[in-house]
Amino acid sequence: MKPGIVFAHGIWADGSCFQKLIPTLKAEGHDVMAAQYGLDTLKGDVDATVRTIARVEGPVVLVGHSYGGTVITHAGMDPKVAALVYIAALGPDETETSQGQQDKFPKTEVFNHIEVANGRVWLKHSGPAAFAQDLSPEEQAIVYATHFAPALDLFNQKHEGIAWRTKPSWSIVATEDRTVHPDLERFAAERMGATTVELKASHVPMLSQPHAVLDVIRKACAAVAASQG
Repeated sequence: MKPGIVFAHGIWADGSCFQKLIPTLKAEGHDVMAAQYGLDTLKGDVDATVRTIARVEGPVVLVGHSYGGTVITHAGMDPKVAALVYIAALGPDETETSQGQQDKFPKTEVFNHIEVANGRVWLKHSGPAAFAQDLSPEEQAIVYATHFAPALDLFNQKHEGIAWRTKPSWSIVATEDRTVHPDLERFAAERMGATTVELKASHVPMLSQPHAVLDVIRKACAAVAASQG
């Protein structure tokens, strides 16, 4: 049996951001689900991802984009998870928050295009040009129209368990990222000992370069399958 795959999305997104990956992976025989969560609390998002892991045939390759890297770092402690894939993602250690990790690197352009309202962090209309600059104007418009604003304090929350310490990891570094600094992505990948691929891409390579992202996920799945005998 091929490994199952569970996706964890970032802020300003939901599970549909993996729409260009899911059909191909399902056609290749994987059991695939994207976790959906409220971006209210880190614990709530991790718990929702663990519930989704329970619905997928294991072993599971857990894939996180952006803040979803923080989510899979903790949700990946679930015993069904055999490998982790980080896409332009955060990967905090036990002493770090998502915000604390970002604060160690230069501020990225997207944060000039946000607005706080009603306790949430929203993109301005100008945001997708920094968040997803290599998508077409039509796709950028969809990013804006569907963006899901996180709670203001989400990035200052911590959770226990660091899965990348004990489980094999892969990392996609987006070298043109204007949301998570590419140097932060490289630092996180090196610290976790991840197999790393660099793509000349914006913050959303799963939308702008889905075939390259699929190749990395396939390699993680192949390694898991080989380790299962």
